[in-house]
Amino acid sequence: MKTLLLLLALAGWRQHDVISIETDSIYNKLVGIRRALHAWPELAGNEKHTQAFIRQHLEDLGLEVESGTYGHSVIGILKGARPGRNIAWRAEMDALPGDSPEAVDFASTVKGVWHGCGHDVHMAVALGIAEVLARHKASLAGTVYFIFQPEEETFKGAKGMIGHGLPDIDEIYALHVTALPVGTILVKPGEMFAYQRRVSIKLKADVSRNIYNALLRVHPGSKPWEIQHINDPVTGLMNPQTIYKDYLFMDRGFNTYTVKDTLIMEAYLYETNKSNLPGIASQIKAVAGDNLYSVSFIQENPTVVNDDSLVRGVKGVQCDYGQVPYFNDDFAYFQQQIRGVYFFLGGSDKALNHAPGFKVDEECIRVGVRRFASMMIDRLK
Repeated sequence: MKTLLLLLALAGWRQHDVISIETDSIYNKLVGIRRALHAWPELAGNEKHTQAFIRQHLEDLGLEVESGTYGHSVIGILKGARPGRNIAWRAEMDALPGDSPEAVDFASTVKGVWHGCGHDVHMAVALGIAEVLARHKASLAGTVYFIFQPEEETFKGAKGMIGHGLPDIDEIYALHVTALPVGTILVKPGEMFAYQRRVSIKLKADVSRNIYNALLRVHPGSKPWEIQHINDPVTGLMNPQTIYKDYLFMDRGFNTYTVKDTLIMEAYLYETNKSNLPGIASQIKAVAGDNLYSVSFIQENPTVVNDDSLVRGVKGVQCDYGQVPYFNDDFAYFQQQIRGVYFFLGGSDKALNHAPGFKVDEECIRVGVRRFASMMIDRLK
């Protein structure tokens, strides 16, 4: 392979063409990695086998490896031949609780646990990028950190790794496989997801329906809570007229229960405009009036916010025009400390992450490694 790549370089092939060939050469290996991880999923905080698996693969590539920065984390360090900037690629390690029937020979062997979010794909893509970049080590200026993060589903891992200390990193990148056609990569400056807040409202009388209706701002005829349409060519994320922008809504199945003489209403809210968040409590007070005892946010996770200038520097991807509700990612904590970009990688338009029947087209691994190995090399130049 090294001889072939040298001949291609001498023949005038561009580095990105070489990366495409290299990706093809390891594609079947990466599919095997993904399937091995898929068959042995581990919940947040229990990623012991996954940690050992990732560590071994990084060591086999000749990278320096650090384990245990926080929990079962792994960091692979690829130092280029010359000094330069420090950039990072992050992938999550944990799986989801639950079972889903899978008609494949690499289905989960762990009862009650499955990779229903796609983190197995994320790890395979990250290892693929690491292998391709390792082949270009002699021409790289700078250092690439491959951060394999535990406990994403519980929103603890990124914050934990930052709290225990990370290297000095200039930029950080990540992706999430999403219910979009294979070959699609979406990104946008600013918020990729809606701001998610869980609110607790204590009432004297049941005015919950009035509150729900008051906290509803959507474009006429649109239903942004129906995220199964994010890949729709007319209303989905790839269309400037998408329904997934400029909205506020509360979970339709909001929860109410009584404690003594107090009715408590709890639900998640989804707002696309950060500047509107401080006024939500006032809206609730105005609707509930004398029926309100109190209103408070009981969960306020940050959301993923992409760095504008970094997004403008990314080539070969499509624009995302919306913000997805329900989902979020603790990659947001990295972005609070380091300029970063988070992408959506089309993995299948057949089923949503976390949903029964979620299935990934493994061709997205090839797409992800090709595109992002090239991008990482560009960022080091």
